[in-house]
This record gives sequence, structure tokens and C-alpha cells, in this order.
Amino acid sequence: MEASRCIENLIYCYAERIDNGDLEGVAELFRNGEIISPAHNVTRRGFDEVLKMYQLSCRLYDETGTPRTKHLTTNVIIELDENGSEASARSYYTVIQATDALPLQPIISGRYRDRFHKVDNRWCFASREMIVDLIGDCSAHLLYDASTLS
Repeated sequence: MEASRCIENLIYCYAERIDNGDLEGVAELFRNGEIISPAHNVTRRGFDEVLKMYQLSCRLYDETGTPRTKHLTTNVIIELDENGSEASARSYYTVIQATDALPLQPIISGRYRDRFHKVDNRWCFASREMIVDLIGDCSAHLLYDASTLS
């Protein structure tokens, strides 16, 4: 599979894993990378730190074992370096959610700035910067006050 398609699959795999409530799977994507949150001035590196971050921030519902969200990732632009060993991507995200108490609605939207590198000849996240542009009611999704994101 060509490099840009492998990278695109990683981007979509993140959304699939978080929407399935697979926080360990999300953390595995960053075993050799980091997540940067400019809104909190925080960087989490590697599997353990990323897993703990999601366990402390993402509400999972007992009935489904999921956050009852869909992370929609669009406008993906991938750029490969000339050596073919590193890449970057920019994309938009919109998270929609519905719960028993919350009708289906967008709850947050923003941008990802990703960097990728090869580890053992496989593409991996080197970093993901999560930028929040628009925020709605995240109270049914996050375990902390989302007003701190703006």
C-alpha cells in the first residue's frame, strides 16, 4: 500500500478506536509518539501517558463501553518528505454525540496537525497536535470541564 494511504488509515484508525471505546488501542497508536494539547499546554508521550490521559478524560458508557461519539475526520492533506521516511498531515475533526439525555449534535470541532515516521518499516504517529476551534456541550463526553478548552 502506498505511504499516503497507510498514513490516512492511521488517521481514521484513531477515530474508529476512540469511538469504539478502545482507549488502549488509541494509546497503542502513540506508543512511539505524543499527543500535544495547546489548550492545556500539555504533551503526553508514549502508551502509558496517552492511555492515562484518555482514561482520565473520556467518559465511557456502561451500556455500550463507548463514548457514544463519532469522530468525523475530513479535509485530510498528507505531505511526504523527499526521503519517504517522514510525513505530515493536516485535517479537520468534528465530534458528534448522542446519549439518552443528549440528542444527536456536534459537540466539538477543530484541527489535527500530525507528524508521522517509520518504525520497523511501518508508519506510526510521531505526534498529534489537537487544536480546538469550536466547542459545544462536551459534558456528556469529557470527564472534565470543557470550558477550559477555549
